Amino acid sequence: MTERERNVEAVRRYLRTFVTRDLVELRAVVAEDVRIYGSGRAVRGRHFVEQAVLSPGLTVLDQQIVDLFAAEDRVVVSVAQTYRRDATGATAVQSACKMYRLAQARIVEFWGEQDLYGLLRGLGLVPDEPIRF
Repeated sequence: MTERERNVEAVRRYLRTFVTRDLVELRAVVAEDVRIYGSGRAVRGRHFVEQAVLSPGLTVLDQQIVDLFAAEDRVVVSVAQTYRRDATGATAVQSACKMYRLAQARIVEFWGEQDLYGLLRGLGLVPDEPIRF
């Protein structure tokens, strides 16, 4: 298996943890001191990823990798995840685009954005009408 193939497999394994909630698998493919950039923040540490995977009150029902591109130590993914709000049963799809940097088939850094507003709106957690600024 080439380095590129190992990196792609590591990212696919990582993304699956959002469905399986398998923290052992997550720890196998994400470095403990991973650097994370997105949503106007820069943080460090796998515990941030673990919190996102566990998301109390939300369950990922389905995941579709829409596009994936890998080159050298980078993997870029567009993904759509279907979430269920456990308290109400409401479902919504959240789209995201992420870029991962890997070392020795482990994610050490990633950047990305996701449609959090669309997810919250779809789950009935924010008003459906436009926000006025």
